[in-house]
Amino acid sequence: MLRFPLSKSSKADTTPAAAVKTGSAKTTEAHPLDGLTGGAFSASTSGERASRIRQWLATDPSVEQMAEVYKDLANRDKGAAKPLKEKLDEARRSRGQEAVAAEWAEKAQALLALPKLNLANALAWQRDAAKAGAPLSKEPLAGLKVQLAERVKTIEDLQHRTQVQREAAVLIAQRIEVLSIKPWRDAESVLETLRTDVAHWQAQADEVAQDANWASVDAKFPPLLDASRGQLLAVWEAFQSALAVALKAAEDSAAPLPAVPVWADELRAARGLPTSKSEQQGAADAGQPARAPKTRMDPAALNDLRAKSSAFVQQALAKLEHEVTEGHGKSTPKVAAELRQALKDNIRNIDSKLEAAAHAALTAAGELEGWQRWRADQIREELVVKAEALLAKPLGGRKQQDALRHMREQWKTSDQGGTPNHALWKRFDDACNEAHKVVEAWLEKVKEQAEAHKAQRQALIDEVLTWAETHKDNSDWKMHIRSLNGFVEKWREAGHLGDKAFAEVQPLWKAAMDQADAGLTAARGASLARRRAMIEEAQALGAEPQLRIDAVKSLQQRWQQEAQSVPIERKQEQKLWDAFRKPIDDAFQRKTVEREKAASALGEHDRYVLDAAKAVEQATASGDAQKIHAAAKALEAAVRGQVAAAAADAKTAADVADAAASGVKPSDSEQNQPSAQDAPAQAATESIATDAAVDADGNPTPEAIEAGFSESSEPAIPPAEPAAPPKPAPKKVIAMRGDDRPGARRAEPAAAAGRGGKFGDRKDARPGGKPSGPRQSTDNKFEPYRPERTERFSERNERPAFEDRGPRLGDAAFRAQREAFEAANHALKKLAMQAHGEVLTNLLTAWEKRDPEQLPAAQELGKQVAPAVRAGWVKALGAPAGKDAVESLLRLEMAAELPTPAEHISARRMLQLQLLTRRNAPAPAETWGEDTAKVLAAEFDAGNARRLQNALKALLKR
Repeated sequence: MLRFPLSKSSKADTTPAAAVKTGSAKTTEAHPLDGLTGGAFSASTSGERASRIRQWLATDPSVEQMAEVYKDLANRDKGAAKPLKEKLDEARRSRGQEAVAAEWAEKAQALLALPKLNLANALAWQRDAAKAGAPLSKEPLAGLKVQLAERVKTIEDLQHRTQVQREAAVLIAQRIEVLSIKPWRDAESVLETLRTDVAHWQAQADEVAQDANWASVDAKFPPLLDASRGQLLAVWEAFQSALAVALKAAEDSAAPLPAVPVWADELRAARGLPTSKSEQQGAADAGQPARAPKTRMDPAALNDLRAKSSAFVQQALAKLEHEVTEGHGKSTPKVAAELRQALKDNIRNIDSKLEAAAHAALTAAGELEGWQRWRADQIREELVVKAEALLAKPLGGRKQQDALRHMREQWKTSDQGGTPNHALWKRFDDACNEAHKVVEAWLEKVKEQAEAHKAQRQALIDEVLTWAETHKDNSDWKMHIRSLNGFVEKWREAGHLGDKAFAEVQPLWKAAMDQADAGLTAARGASLARRRAMIEEAQALGAEPQLRIDAVKSLQQRWQQEAQSVPIERKQEQKLWDAFRKPIDDAFQRKTVEREKAASALGEHDRYVLDAAKAVEQATASGDAQKIHAAAKALEAAVRGQVAAAAADAKTAADVADAAASGVKPSDSEQNQPSAQDAPAQAATESIATDAAVDADGNPTPEAIEAGFSESSEPAIPPAEPAAPPKPAPKKVIAMRGDDRPGARRAEPAAAAGRGGKFGDRKDARPGGKPSGPRQSTDNKFEPYRPERTERFSERNERPAFEDRGPRLGDAAFRAQREAFEAANHALKKLAMQAHGEVLTNLLTAWEKRDPEQLPAAQELGKQVAPAVRAGWVKALGAPAGKDAVESLLRLEMAAELPTPAEHISARRMLQLQLLTRRNAPAPAETWGEDTAKVLAAEFDAGNARRLQNALKALLKR
């Protein structure tokens, strides 16, 4: 870069030194809040400023300091000021929550300070505080919430204990009342127990009444406890006084008798007096002596009475237990009263266990009754809260109407389970009436909408009537259907109507639609009559013995015209079409069945083929290759008709023999037919050919298996073709140019094309080129011309274009012979694979044991292994060389075109490069027999054996 020297007039030189000092002093002046924040304002990067701000916030600065720092720092770096903003927002929220918490804490403390706490207000405090967003999980609200919950629980417990005390008082009174009908000695025996129970009850009642929260219970509970106390004390005092009189009367015969009738009768009987004053007075009036005391009952009758009494009490007890279990508060008091009455009537004749169970059930019933009353008040309070909530937040319309109706039904149900509460009912009714004003406004709006919808529907009815009058002569029925469907859609979208108004309008709409649909209905009726007539005509056509196709086509065209002219409902049209089509389809089906029946009738040729196919299936199931080959040859002969021809020849021979015996000379044509004596010769020839295809053990040779195996679905063993006729002398083909159509002028023969030939001349016409003629599909333009190959393909082309496949087969016979051939080919393929696998296994076993005797025979090894090659293998097994066979295995894998293991890939590539440098060395595909001998001469190794097996598996099949 070119630099220029500064002149004396430069600004840098003219700047006063004082100014420089002043500027540097200003830049080095620190921010006032930099010391407070730990150098946040003097930091050079934003990340450093944010880090120092966080460190300063960790020292818990005041809100005023944070606000001042945020005010200055937000204008410079908002990223660094973000922690300050979050801290300030958190402080603001906590300040707001503190205010809300203080407010609701004051309310809770006010509730706790009340001597008489209302349960509804205490329960509503937590709900309202949560709605207001007060932090109920933090102090002091968390502690106040627990205190209120404990106090509410205490009040509810007091109410429950009051109900229990009331029922206990009733039970003690019942026990005392039951003692009045028992002997006074029994009452004397339980006196101390009763005194203890009564004292304990009074102590518990006093404890309940003296509780600090007793003033907060419901107003109905204190009177109930006082009434139970007074009733129990009155019964107890009367019982004590009566028992004291009875004790004195028992000690002193002159003492007065107690007021209890049972005890008085018992004391009279002890004194020898009549049991009652009425009996004594009656005896005196009649002048008769007093009755003797009652005799004791018979033990059997007494047991019967006890059983009946126990059954009666048990029935009442079971009924009460069921009602208590189900929680039926309405019917429980009645059932409990029935059990009490049963105890009074049968207390003498039941045991103590049943009596205790009855008292326990009565106690549970009393608790259920009290709980039902308390629960009913709770439900009423909830309903009042819901009704008042509807005033603050109306639901609107139908929802509010349903809610009010549902709440009133719930109130009625609560009245049935407990005593009414008029104060709560007044609040509830006033709230419901106020909330119902929203429903009244909605009903007015609905009424107006209903009037508008009714007028809209009436206008639609008038429109339908006008349209019906206008289009009564129109025969475009599709247009009628579209218009009527449009009217129906308008009717559906015309708005909601009440049931009463809709019942008034619906008949008018139906009458208008019937008038508009009258023409279409009449046309459909006429069309249905015509279609039914065509159905009857179709049935008549289908019933005829000879089906007339032209009449059927004409009838179907008429049906289509009718269906297009007058449309009807899709379902009805489909039913009529099915009825119309069925007789015609049945007629065609009968025709098809008759045709198939005629075609399925088996002829003599088909039977021969089916029998031969079954023979092939049996041979295939046996797994014998020789039998499969023989059966396949027989099936092929049957398919080509040779079996039937042989049978015909035999019949002809028999006729000729009969004619010769009778002196009749056969005709020339009969003499030319093959005689029946040639059949055994032909069979013998086939037998010899078959024997040559098997070995000494009767198993097929590899050559036979390979020859019989075919990948296609054609027969495994092609039949012997008849002798080909003598070839005619080939005509000389002369290449001609020009038009070769009949009658055209013939041109001169074309001259041989040379180097100077025209474009399009064949290269094979040149001297020394390929002979002229049509190019075969097997010719390879990259290979030199081979005369022997041309001759071979020319012989193949001289075969007939269409082979004689024999008589035509039926469907069943054709399928049977095809399936039989496929199964035979598959079985032969499996046998060939099994034989090949056994040969390789025996070869590897012979190598492992060094036993030339176990080496497979040449016939088993196949045509790919010459006898000389096998002899080399035997020599290698008998005289091991002990050399390494790595290169031989690589050559075998190259000959078989198989992949080489990964560890030998480098060696194979090196060997391939070496083979490329050897000009006249034989290829691995030509020397695989010698390479196999080298491998067999080496030491046996499992890995090398596996590689040799894979290579020979491919090489022996070629």
